[in-house]
Amino acid sequence: MFERFTKDARSVVKGAFAHVEGAGGGQVVEPEHLLLALLDREGSRGSFALAALGLGERRESVRQALGVARRRAGLSQAETDALAGLGIDVEEIVARVEEVHGVGAMAGDRKDKGWWSGRASFGRGAKDVLERSFRVALAQRDRHIGDEHILLALTLRPGVPAEVLADHGVTYASLVRVLYGGGEAKAG
Repeated sequence: MFERFTKDARSVVKGAFAHVEGAGGGQVVEPEHLLLALLDREGSRGSFALAALGLGERRESVRQALGVARRRAGLSQAETDALAGLGIDVEEIVARVEEVHGVGAMAGDRKDKGWWSGRASFGRGAKDVLERSFRVALAQRDRHIGDEHILLALTLRPGVPAEVLADHGVTYASLVRVLYGGGEAKAG
């Protein structure tokens, strides 16, 4: 599948690995890392689409929202709200765990995980996003998978990245309008 990735899409994948390795905690690339790598990009179809939807100047807000979700062990706000409906206060749990084990304990950001000596790999969620990006490209009749297809796939997969993007006005429908003009003509 990677032979069909454009240079921009490959850069997103490499950037996701860099985010994992830079964090020093986890060794698994997740959808959040793909989104962070997309936010780092400039001059690509995905970055132009994000800018057209007003996300260019609000990228730091997206990064902060991803960080908040990471502290909640990757739970989306919808999942946090559902647990609150059951009487479970996720923020209280996070506070208690961090009190005992240190800040970032639920996020896997602890620096004392030096036992890992291997290379980061794709988590199930990231694999799903990359597979969806392939299907998105086919559905749009695009021959190659670009970073815009990864971005579209992130909006289709339920979870923190889709929720954070939607909270910032970036949805699958809005991206399709910007990238493809409603499906008729391609932008860029």
